[in-house]
Amino acid sequence: MTTIKTRDGVEIYYKDWGSGQPIVFSHGWPLSSDDWDAQMLFFLNHGYRVIAHDRRGHGRSSQTGEGHDMDHYADDLAAVTAHLDLKKAIHVGHSTGGGEVVHYLARHGESRVAKAAILCAVPPLMVRTPANPNGLPKEVFDGFQIQLAANRSQFYRDVASGPFYGYNRPGAKSSEAVIQNWWRQGMTGGAKAHYDGIVAFSQTDFTEDLKRIAVPVLVMHSEDDQIVPYVAAGPLSAKLLKKGTLKTYKGFPHGMPTTEAATINTDLLAFIKG
Repeated sequence: MTTIKTRDGVEIYYKDWGSGQPIVFSHGWPLSSDDWDAQMLFFLNHGYRVIAHDRRGHGRSSQTGEGHDMDHYADDLAAVTAHLDLKKAIHVGHSTGGGEVVHYLARHGESRVAKAAILCAVPPLMVRTPANPNGLPKEVFDGFQIQLAANRSQFYRDVASGPFYGYNRPGAKSSEAVIQNWWRQGMTGGAKAHYDGIVAFSQTDFTEDLKRIAVPVLVMHSEDDQIVPYVAAGPLSAKLLKKGTLKTYKGFPHGMPTTEAATINTDLLAFIKG
């Protein structure tokens, strides 16, 4: 396997295919780089170099017990980009990966970056606070941790077969293969990383990070996202960014890079070429 070792000794697995301008993908919780298959193959066939890593504690990276926070996530992404000496890269992040991309840009600068896109991403802040009244109550995320600790396998099955892909909507046609692939990716990672990651993605405030970013950023979000509700996410991020563009979808699920890959890939390509 292709890995790098971080400063704190964690092995980060990554894929690096093709040549041309690099596109770097950051995946959602609790998945792995495999969740970008539809995008990596598409952009590889369009002449881009495609790179994706498994976040620490996820997928094939080390199941370390420490460092499951946005600072470490951003630092690990920076380590991958430095190791590969990427230049003029486009960073694409989904869900928690969108937070990772935003924090990476603000924390490590944009010298290696041309553009970014965040899809159904957790910024600016998921949890409800006095300053963020449209966020979700902290009890929702506490419940996630309780369910994960009690029966992680069942919890992941329920998420994938229900709200993540919108399979709980009336008339929705579910895909057993998609559900099993989500469950497989989740169960390959470590329970501690996923447990701590719930706090990382829900309680990190990215407001100041967003304000600092100067490169063009495409914010893609569905109004029917049941995991990262639209009202407290996409539109607010786009407003905080210096060069943010909001692309809204009506009935797509949170997992739209998989279920609506044709549309998402086409829109991403137009943004990258634009």
